[in-house]
Amino acid sequence: MKKIFLFLILIIITVFLCSCVSPGPNVLPEENETESDNENEFVFALMPSQISLDPAHAYTALESQIYTAIYEGLVTYHPFTLQPLPGVAHDWEVSEDGTIYKFYLRETAAFSNGDPLTANDFKTSWLRMLDPDLKAEFSTFFDIIKGARDYRTGVESDTKLVGINVLSNYVLEVELESPAAHFLKLLCHMSFVPTHSHYQDESDWKERESIVGNGPFFIYKRNNDEIILLKNNLYWDKENVSLEKLIFRFYEEPVKISEDYNKTEVNWALNWDFETLDKQEDVLFNPMFATSYFFFKCSLPPWNDTRVRQALTLLIPWENIRNDQVFFPTSRLVPEIPDYPEVEIINETKIEEAFSLLEKAGFRDGKGLPDIVIRITPGGDSERMARIMAEAWEDKLGIKVSLDLQDFSIYFANLKKNDYTLGQMTWIGDFADPLTFLQMWTENSNLNDAGFVDVEYDNLIKKATAEEGIARYEIFSQAESIILKNAVVLPVSHRPTVNLLDLGYIDGWYPNPLDIHPFKYFSFKAGQVLPNIVMLDY
Repeated sequence: MKKIFLFLILIIITVFLCSCVSPGPNVLPEENETESDNENEFVFALMPSQISLDPAHAYTALESQIYTAIYEGLVTYHPFTLQPLPGVAHDWEVSEDGTIYKFYLRETAAFSNGDPLTANDFKTSWLRMLDPDLKAEFSTFFDIIKGARDYRTGVESDTKLVGINVLSNYVLEVELESPAAHFLKLLCHMSFVPTHSHYQDESDWKERESIVGNGPFFIYKRNNDEIILLKNNLYWDKENVSLEKLIFRFYEEPVKISEDYNKTEVNWALNWDFETLDKQEDVLFNPMFATSYFFFKCSLPPWNDTRVRQALTLLIPWENIRNDQVFFPTSRLVPEIPDYPEVEIINETKIEEAFSLLEKAGFRDGKGLPDIVIRITPGGDSERMARIMAEAWEDKLGIKVSLDLQDFSIYFANLKKNDYTLGQMTWIGDFADPLTFLQMWTENSNLNDAGFVDVEYDNLIKKATAEEGIARYEIFSQAESIILKNAVVLPVSHRPTVNLLDLGYIDGWYPNPLDIHPFKYFSFKAGQVLPNIVMLDY
């Protein structure tokens, strides 16, 4: 009897633990229901990509978009203006000096498995993001919080010194290092979402087929071909979520995306074949808060020598790089912002000055310089520009330059390595502020793939963060000048958003400069005929 009793207890415990990490309270459909046609099913077409469900290691624009479906922070993006809207927090108060924020959480907020969502879930999730061993890519965003930087860099190990305090189950207090007008906008970012306590001690979520979130949808199935999400009926605002199902479908070929879009089997796409597309008028171009650039691996010799980087940059025929073949060519990193000052840049070819710098650095006429490796994804502007750079450096210096073409699915992970000279990126601002383009180059930033270190630069970023208005922009522009004139970053263009969807029958999708579109607001317009379907009168 004792053994039977223990066995029953074990079963009960097992069932309890399973219920803590599965979307149990959400009523799951039968298999044939999920495969059937659904008028509220929305298909998002994607090229194969590495998608991290762990907020600590998600940093691509695609992941930011996907997170709008499965997670929600204290505040969330307005679908049109991108201004912060109440999310898990229904209200908040700010102290007179602007350093203490008190957030009041919804008591109806819950995880997709039914567990209540409390202030402590935010505290533990944020402290996990700051864990020095985890090296979360966006952990620098938390430096605005009192004691966060010292904790994530290992200077302090006591979490009590970090200004994240649980006042009750549904009240979270956050103390900042100094007033920061952009703090609420920052909280919209995906790195500030809560994660379930079951995952707090896990450092690798790559093998997980699903995850317990708290957003308007939850992951029902995941495989190499697609991710299927269903409406989260435990979401606090489920009455205002129209879609019943989301499908993120992966395609190997853009032609197939166009073919499926033509058949209305795809509703939204980021890649496609223009020639195969029937409704070419559905391609939408909009301005974007984004910059494409090359960057040097500054942590490796001799590229850690400013003179060498400047010399190579002065040998580039910039008139062939930033030309009319690209949208919005630029020599600046931060896109145009009203009242933002001019910055010092390198935008001309100066061969004599380049050779003078190389000689001072000990590489007369380029002799002694190692081979150059430019890491890029194949095709498009980046490959064209890289070949122009390679030709100029081989011709002028007589050194070998190779292009390391890497598939998009592994590209960003391999930018973390130290086996190349230059990399290429398009960075989309996470909020409409210069800080989103400049903080990533600070010494302790986990996004600083260049390995750039400059005390003056770090001090300017810290100083600017505490300022407001024009004074803030002036300090930021000084910092930007450092990384541009020292040839750490080589900007080439400001990118537009390019999307494929028919706004004639899709509602809740609005063009915006961050190209983030919360899935919560999507719906199909009532009374609209789907594309390629003809109505006949009898």
